[in-house]
Amino acid sequence: MNAAPKPALWNAQWRTRYVQEGWIPLAWEGETIVVGASRELGRGVRNEIRRDLGAAAIEVRTVSHREVVDSVLARFREEFADHAANGLAEADPELSARRVLSRSQQIGLVAILLVVVACAILWPLPTIVTVIAVASLVFLCSTLFKFSVALHGSRYDLVQRVEPSAIAALSDEDLPVYTVLVPVFREAKIVGRLVENLGRLDYPVDKLEVIILVEEEDDETRDAIAVSEPPSNFVVVTVPRGTPQTKPRACNVGLEVARGEFLVIYDAEDAPEPDQLKKTVVAFSRADESTVVVQAALNYFNARENILTRMFALEYSYWFDYMLAGLDVRDLPIPLGGTSNHFRTAALRELGGWDPYNVTEDADLGIRASALGYRVGVVDSTTMEEATSRMGVFVGQRSRWIKGYMQTALVHARRPGRLIAQIGLRRFLSFTLLIAGTPLTFLGVIPFMALLVAAFAVPWLDVSAAFPPLVLWLCLLNFLVGNGLMVYLNMMGPYKRGTFWLVGWAMLNPVYWILHSAASYKALWQLITKPHYWQKTEHGLSTFHLDAEATADQPSR
Repeated sequence: MNAAPKPALWNAQWRTRYVQEGWIPLAWEGETIVVGASRELGRGVRNEIRRDLGAAAIEVRTVSHREVVDSVLARFREEFADHAANGLAEADPELSARRVLSRSQQIGLVAILLVVVACAILWPLPTIVTVIAVASLVFLCSTLFKFSVALHGSRYDLVQRVEPSAIAALSDEDLPVYTVLVPVFREAKIVGRLVENLGRLDYPVDKLEVIILVEEEDDETRDAIAVSEPPSNFVVVTVPRGTPQTKPRACNVGLEVARGEFLVIYDAEDAPEPDQLKKTVVAFSRADESTVVVQAALNYFNARENILTRMFALEYSYWFDYMLAGLDVRDLPIPLGGTSNHFRTAALRELGGWDPYNVTEDADLGIRASALGYRVGVVDSTTMEEATSRMGVFVGQRSRWIKGYMQTALVHARRPGRLIAQIGLRRFLSFTLLIAGTPLTFLGVIPFMALLVAAFAVPWLDVSAAFPPLVLWLCLLNFLVGNGLMVYLNMMGPYKRGTFWLVGWAMLNPVYWILHSAASYKALWQLITKPHYWQKTEHGLSTFHLDAEATADQPSR
């Protein structure tokens, strides 16, 4: 009688298991299965491997963790690529931005456009007045909402403060495995700095896994990483070629091979404070299980470089120190930042990872987490970044962010009833004003400014005769109160960080918003023509560096 055929060495359904348990099958030697292991396999794991593969015995040989990851990715390249791109869309199509508009949204949009066009033909002036009035009302409501939330947040300090004694009390043996994901694309000129910055992290090397995600065709960056001679706990993962070629798709590949209990995302130019991971471990230990994300603050090492970087710094100070606190204290959905987000890895997998078709995957993930009752915490640690210092790069970056807000609003508007049932009417209205209201507000800035200039600069244009007084007062209120409130909020930003030299620059916020408005029209056009295109932000352009002078502007936490 012939012996029963041996099971296949490799199993696609175990691709994540191989990496997380740290072993790969090598060969059959009679009835013995030979495996390569990157760390010691416990008796339980050995017995499971032997039982699952139907082996009489198991022989273990030592391999590096890089060999484990490389072997699994090479063997299951197509499976990784497909799951990274389509895992969320296949699990719940309604939560994926792969389809820009649902059928009902398409019908509704066409109907609205037909009504507006018909009204514009039959009653042109009343139609223009109505559109401006509605846009003005949205602008005012969105601005007042942000002001109310930020003002509420200014009364609280919700940051998880971790004392030095709490960090000193941590034992290396008790620390969990931590995964750092760093998606890079065409970043050859700054990867040396990246390796240096992440090499400063104060965390035991055997518990720290740094996964650098490099696109398959990006040989230049991969070669630059090799030249920088990264430490042994740095693993370069080649992201299989595929579409859409976005940061969240790369991160999904990293999530599948991550073995950490906690996971954080850093951008290529990020320089986190050395004790950030330990602070986050303490913050998670003090929070309940509903807190699945802890956000570190962001600041810019080149804030003094030019006017644009100053405005960037003002905006981030206001967002991280006031808006996040206000959203948190009111228990409202929080759109995550794109970097320095620390996750419970198991919860992130439960959420389905990132949506690779959404170009602000972080904001979308925050809304999905909120729908499941999860919360976001904030830890008193800062990651230094490079603020965009060039106008063209800035508009491109902001157009991607605004397009992502548009995508997120459309995705979660497909079933508004379901979302309201999940998060409640109050939180749904907050989501609408913040995620949908932000791009609508920016779209209105240039037309409002044009109308204002025309009213004062064109003597024969009698605006008061064409527009009802109520609409004119609403437009004036937006111009004076709306812009005034946003200037005031940006002036508040530097106070918690002690960067008082920035306060006066907040007066330029109306001009800064014109740039956002230009970016919003580019975003709208891209949403129609190429919705999943990822506008790459070029880094390494700044003449400033992370030195003693720059770090003097870090917040005092």
